[in-house]
Amino acid sequence: MSREEIRMKWEARVEAFRASGEKTTHWCKANQIDRRQLYTWMKKLDESPPSSSVKQTTFIPVQVTPEVKPAPCRSLRIQIGAVVIEVDAGFEPALLREVVRALGADPVC
Repeated sequence: MSREEIRMKWEARVEAFRASGEKTTHWCKANQIDRRQLYTWMKKLDESPPSSSVKQTTFIPVQVTPEVKPAPCRSLRIQIGAVVIEVDAGFEPALLREVVRALGADPVC
């Protein structure tokens, strides 16, 4: 039996005793309750709030999704004067060679 269940059981017993109007000795004997335990619980319950006012913990379900990390940017940026060449990962080397050759050729006017 959990602590909360025990507490609720004793709250009900103390309430029943108080509602009965009987003397402690008679009520305890009739209900097979130890008189000292009844007094102990009456004192304990009088000093603390009833279990119904104890706020219950409520859990809210959440769904955790893994953080999506962007792939590392693997690019190359070449700047020669006013000309900028950006090469991303997975480029075609043959195309880059052609571009570099074209840039090295004499300008045609």
